[in-house]
Amino acid sequence: MAGNVTALFRASTAHSPSISMLNRASGGAAGQIADFCIPCNPYFPTPQMFEEMGARIRDILTYYPSGADTITAELCQVLGLNPQTVAMGNGSTELITWIDHLLVRESLAVPVPTFGRWTDQPMETGKRVDMYLLPEAHGFQLDPSAFVQFIRTRGSRTAVVCNPNNPDGGLLTKAQVLSLCDSLQDLDLVIVDESFLEFADSAQETSIVGEAVLRPNVIVLRSLGKNFGLHGVRFGYLVANPALAGRVRSMLPKWNLNAFAEHVVFMLKEHRQEYRESLERARQDRQEMIARLAQLPGLTVYPSQGNFAFVRLPEGVDGAVLRDRLLSEHGVLVRECGNKVGSSSRFLRLVVRQPEEVQRLISGMEQVLYGRHVAAAPAQVPPPPPAPMLAQVPQQVPDRMQQAQQPMSQHQGLGLVPAQMRPTASAQAPAPAAQATGAGAPPAPMAMARGYTSGTAAVDRLISGA
Repeated sequence: MAGNVTALFRASTAHSPSISMLNRASGGAAGQIADFCIPCNPYFPTPQMFEEMGARIRDILTYYPSGADTITAELCQVLGLNPQTVAMGNGSTELITWIDHLLVRESLAVPVPTFGRWTDQPMETGKRVDMYLLPEAHGFQLDPSAFVQFIRTRGSRTAVVCNPNNPDGGLLTKAQVLSLCDSLQDLDLVIVDESFLEFADSAQETSIVGEAVLRPNVIVLRSLGKNFGLHGVRFGYLVANPALAGRVRSMLPKWNLNAFAEHVVFMLKEHRQEYRESLERARQDRQEMIARLAQLPGLTVYPSQGNFAFVRLPEGVDGAVLRDRLLSEHGVLVRECGNKVGSSSRFLRLVVRQPEEVQRLISGMEQVLYGRHVAAAPAQVPPPPPAPMLAQVPQQVPDRMQQAQQPMSQHQGLGLVPAQMRPTASAQAPAPAAQATGAGAPPAPMAMARGYTSGTAAVDRLISGA
């Protein structure tokens, strides 16, 4: 079973396999997997809402939904938007497809790594995609002025910015985004993808939805499936001035939205409070999860305002191998980013989950990477306690760490901690035997680079046992 499942990932060249594919390959065992791959809201809909939908399942599946105009008008009433400035699609991917076909001419500029459809879709229709590489040395932080200069140099006619960005969770301020739009007024189109913005700490203060409707070349994209934890429903929307929104809306089929989408949209009025509470819980979980991950030796965790964390694995660790072993040995599914343009297999995107699932992730990574337990117990209230002294490896702090809106020192990566830096038996329970062989032997931990020195003589002597 495990071999069938991991083979699906090796065959995937752009995205992870779906849960349905995993279920078929595993004989129906996908429900037992701790899913850190698919980014959605784990707290919404509520169990009560699922029960209500279940009670209506026959009607939902039997009859046609209302037309898209009716569903869009209801969504706009809930969100306080003008229906003439909104187009709803069968998932944000449908809207990206129509934006590309209708509004993108010969070229599009996009920072990478980012959501794959912003690079793949225009290339599939023969457009030139100008990819601006986000610098790892600066924590993948986008410099808006440098991006504008890149666009000028390449002569791109459309620009895309994901805010926060997927997979790293980097967030620009509202002032930065509007300044970027002002600098690119002469372009055919500027797209701001806010699909994950609802999970950010300052979501309402950062969105440019209100400003987009007044600008002739700006589109804001939103994903309801991610916000509401319902990827399977497939619904999203864009906001733009009436001319742009109307052009996209006129091309969409009358029944492009399904009956599940209609049912959920018409439930929202009664469940606004539960939705707000779900976002608050997800934000709290993100802080705690990042703090837990940052305690793993050699793991670099970048500050994030999405509902996921972007991590760099220790030197010498292959993310694809780690992904396969976490799934087959611990039932934990992670997103290895080797197939994302601008990333590599040394990076994982880990979706924010509940604390009990995070513990399962941490335990699995500890066993696969180090062959033992290394992280401290989860903190009850953030910020977490300081990391152990020997994990405080000196390293250059990326500019993005300094630019984060809130203190993120507890989220910073701890640097490389190779195998010979593991604590001695007096300070740590014995690790699994590294030379064990035979059918009953536990899997060996993944190897890391050797030859590390901290740069501090006293610490080096302590590590070496001097």
